[in-house]
Amino acid sequence: MTDQAIEIEGLVKHFGDVRALDGVDLLAEQGQVLGLLGPNGAGKTTLVRVLATLIKPDAGTARVLDFDVQHDAAALREQIGLAGQYAAVDENLTGLENLTMVGRLYGEPRRSAKARGMELLERFDLLDAASRPTKTYSGGMRRRLDLAAALVARPPVLFLDEPTTGLDPRSRLSLWAVIEGLVAEGTTVLLTTQYLEEADRLADTIAVIDHGRLIAEGTSDQLKDRLGGERLEVRLEDGADPHLAVAVLSAMADEPATVEDGLVRLSVRERHGVIAEAVRRLSDADLGVEDLALRRPTLDDVFLALTGHVAEEHADQEEEQAA
Repeated sequence: MTDQAIEIEGLVKHFGDVRALDGVDLLAEQGQVLGLLGPNGAGKTTLVRVLATLIKPDAGTARVLDFDVQHDAAALREQIGLAGQYAAVDENLTGLENLTMVGRLYGEPRRSAKARGMELLERFDLLDAASRPTKTYSGGMRRRLDLAAALVARPPVLFLDEPTTGLDPRSRLSLWAVIEGLVAEGTTVLLTTQYLEEADRLADTIAVIDHGRLIAEGTSDQLKDRLGGERLEVRLEDGADPHLAVAVLSAMADEPATVEDGLVRLSVRERHGVIAEAVRRLSDADLGVEDLALRRPTLDDVFLALTGHVAEEHADQEEEQAA
C-alpha cells in the first residue's frame, strides 16, 4: 500500500466524438481532499465515474487504494463511497428506511443496519426527520441524507461529485463542515466542483481540468502565485478616463493593465506603499477615484488566466453523454 489513495495515469475516455478525458495523470494522497476544479463538461464527472467503477476507460490506468478500477472493481466498491450532484434516495421511504436499506445491501443484518442509520442521521442533524418520507425533505436535507448513505459502509475513500450544486448558502456551509469533519477523521475525499470558493476552502490540492485535460495542479496558494503579485483594482468616478488611468499607473505594473466596465486592474510589483502611490499618481493626473483596493489573486483569476473563461461558463455535454 502506498501513501497515494488515488493514482491515475494516461486516462482516456470517449463518448462518440467527445473526448471527455484526454490523457489525465493525477495523484491524491490518503487523508486529504483533492479538489477537481473545472466548468461543466470539463471531464470531472467522467473521471469520478471511472474511479467509482461505473464506466470503463478507453485507455490508461487508474488505481484507488491500490485496487485497479477495471480488474479489481468488485473489491474496490467495498472501499469507496459516492455522492453525486443529485440526491440518490428513494422519496417514498423515510430517512431511516433509506439508510437501513443501504446497510442491508452491504450485507449487514437489519438490526445493525438500522443502528448505523440512526447514528448517521444524528451526525447529519436529521434525527428529527428520521421517520418522515424523504419526499418531504428540503434540498439540503436530501443532500445530507445522500452523503450519509455514501458513508454507511465507512469507506476510506469518498467521491463527492459537485455535492453542493443548487444548495442555498446555509446548506452549503453545513455540508462543508461535514466534509471537513470526515477528513479530520482520516477519510480521503475527491471533490469535484465548479465553485471556486469551495475548492479554496476544502481542498488540500487542486487539479484544474478543462476539455478533458489536466491543465494545472497545486495548492490554492501555489496556483495563485502563478499569477504573480497583488492585484490593484481602481474604480474611477463617472467621467474619468480609464485609459489615462492605465497610462499613469503603468509604471507600477508587472504587466499591462486592463479595463472592464470602468474598472482598472493591474498586477503590482510590491505591496508596500502601493495604494498611496496609486492615489498620488491618479490625483496628479486629476482623475477622481470612487474606490481603490489591493487584493491577492483568487482562484477565479487563476481559472480565467488558465482557460480564458470563468468556471461556471460552459453548458454541460459530458454528463449527458456519460448518463
